[in-house]
Amino acid sequence: MGDPTPDSARNGAGGHLGSPGDRSWSPRDPSATYRCLRSLTHAINRVYWRVETEGTEGIPASGPVIIAPVHRSFMDFFVASELTRRKLYYMAKDDLWSSPTLGRLVESLGAFPVNRAGADRVALGRAQQVLEAGQVLVLFPEGTRREGPLVEDLHEGAAFLASRTGAPIVPVGIGGTEGAMPKGSRLPKPVKVVVVAGEPIYPPVRTPGGHVPRRQVRELTAELRDEIQRLFDLARHAAGLA
Repeated sequence: MGDPTPDSARNGAGGHLGSPGDRSWSPRDPSATYRCLRSLTHAINRVYWRVETEGTEGIPASGPVIIAPVHRSFMDFFVASELTRRKLYYMAKDDLWSSPTLGRLVESLGAFPVNRAGADRVALGRAQQVLEAGQVLVLFPEGTRREGPLVEDLHEGAAFLASRTGAPIVPVGIGGTEGAMPKGSRLPKPVKVVVVAGEPIYPPVRTPGGHVPRRQVRELTAELRDEIQRLFDLARHAAGLA
């Protein structure tokens, strides 16, 4: 995942993107492959991990949405799909494309690569294209899989994109996946997983000039962190971990 936010946004310059997106790429309607893999994922989630969801009624049924889950396992990609029937787009680390087979698989599920080594303007542009097309973007604001029960510093990409596009952010806690497939493991274990979605967080209205103040991004990120922590605690407790 990583933080794709451009340096201009980090420095409070308003985040003018110029032409960051890949113009040969655009959000598309769900393909037959996507629908097939989504159905298979749903079956595995419900049978193997006994995934339970809470709070999904608050997720907008239309329009741009950023789903921002806590991230403790690779399996978070799959269980996040239980939150809505809408097509999902994911920003995923470009390492996954080092394997052509895995790369094609995650692309079929709606993923596109991001370079975590620095500000990836193309990935940021694609993410903005998803939201401007009124679609759902799944973005892990911790940037990478982490360990432990505490949600600490978040990257500002989710708040920046929300501020630019007006898309609400839905914070999400996921309990159990750290036991199903923790960082470093290869095979998932059949454990109970609980996914808890919070109320959407709406960004302030942009200024007439389209400027995204750094203070606004920072405050929205802090609010998001607090909500993800609260929901993570609830999800862990419901999954029998706390």
